[in-house]
Amino acid sequence: MRDYESLRQRHLAHAMALAPRFIERLDWPADRLALHREQRLRDLARHAITHSSWHRERLADVDPGRLDELSLRELPPMTKGDLMENFEQIVTDERLSLRVLEDHLRTVSTGSYLFEEYTAVTSGGSTGERGVFVYDWEGWTTFWLSVFRYLQRSKRNQPDLAHRPVVQAWVAAAHFSHVTAALSRTFASPDLVNVRFPVTLPTEQMVAGLNAAQPDWLVAYPSALHVLSIEAQRGTLGITPRRVLSTAEPLLPEIRAAAEQAWGVRVGNVWGTSEGGIVAGPCDDSGSHLSDDLLIVEAVDEDGRTVAPGEPSAKVYLTNLFNRALPLIRYEITDEVTILTEPCSCGSAHRCVADIQGRLDDVFVYGRRRVHPHVFRSALCRHAGVVEYQVRQTPQGASIIVRCGAPVDLERLCAQLAGALAEAGLARPTVDVTAVERLDRDPGPAKLKRFVPLDDRRHDRHLPAGRDDRRVVATTR
Repeated sequence: MRDYESLRQRHLAHAMALAPRFIERLDWPADRLALHREQRLRDLARHAITHSSWHRERLADVDPGRLDELSLRELPPMTKGDLMENFEQIVTDERLSLRVLEDHLRTVSTGSYLFEEYTAVTSGGSTGERGVFVYDWEGWTTFWLSVFRYLQRSKRNQPDLAHRPVVQAWVAAAHFSHVTAALSRTFASPDLVNVRFPVTLPTEQMVAGLNAAQPDWLVAYPSALHVLSIEAQRGTLGITPRRVLSTAEPLLPEIRAAAEQAWGVRVGNVWGTSEGGIVAGPCDDSGSHLSDDLLIVEAVDEDGRTVAPGEPSAKVYLTNLFNRALPLIRYEITDEVTILTEPCSCGSAHRCVADIQGRLDDVFVYGRRRVHPHVFRSALCRHAGVVEYQVRQTPQGASIIVRCGAPVDLERLCAQLAGALAEAGLARPTVDVTAVERLDRDPGPAKLKRFVPLDDRRHDRHLPAGRDDRRVVATTR
């Protein structure tokens, strides 16, 4: 087996050699992007039919030479359940069994490639359903370049950064089985110094580490970004990042506003997935552009029908055009997304999307009544002292835990939330709000699941450690 570091260095050199080509694609016109997607789609279909028994049966009636984005819509979608139940039949290398990948994932903390070419990652997603994903050498390179090209172009356009190393701080997942940690290790270089801070660290340790690192670029989960922006406004966090990017969780408007006020720079929103890399990445003007050269993104309603640009979707079907190890064709992701009709001011033909504010899974269903997360957010964001929160559905309303950075009138907040649910159509909703010292995060990627539906048994537990006695209950009459 080759030394991991020598393989990693070769992988890094390969990625850097390809970077100019990927940066150039950001300026391709729409017709060239469409032609490129069609060619890659046909190549992907041929490869999947030849090497994947599951896709061979699924695509039995498809002529790869005539497949285009319109006829793609006639294929049935695939789900994470389909993937995990048929994993060995979907991967295109028979050595990549789920058992082999799971065994390998237990060793990645020490640094390794599987069979000297594959990188494996896991994700619980915001839904909590575990997924395992594997990338070949070229696919993992492309994953990195899907976001790195925007940062590299930004570095090139800033003279004082162009000729010195850039320090990039990641406040995200800690374990190398998760995408953010794995990417930051594989492609670390003297030109791009990655410093990582697990999002589960106590705030004071994150602040101390960031103060020591003085990053040029800051990449953070939005929940952590909000905490850090408050620390910056208090004066305990003294950094001056040139770029601030959020990733992995919904970037709520109030979190964006707080971060932009703290550092005086626009916050770029990275829509990334373990399944498809950077689905949308921010340009220098902070527009979130779809990776229109690497993916086919179909915005659809709950029944899988295409929605028009400018209209919010219930979910998306994602076709990954660059990862041949694990072909994902019309793969369902339950992010709610709006593809914008107006082009970005930067001039790129890659389409833009609005900030993703929720997921289909976040909607609470009470009988026939559906309540969107915005009902809760609109009340919670009006209280500046609320730093973090988690809303758990109950049969008649919600149980909410909040972490406060300043005094909050919990009785008033509770009454506002109960009133909002009543306006949404719930009869006599009951809401309780409890202040806690910290919020527990899911193990693994450590994302904060803000909205927990009633049937999500993973969160059917007691309040997090550190709760205090400030708990109020409101019921509308």
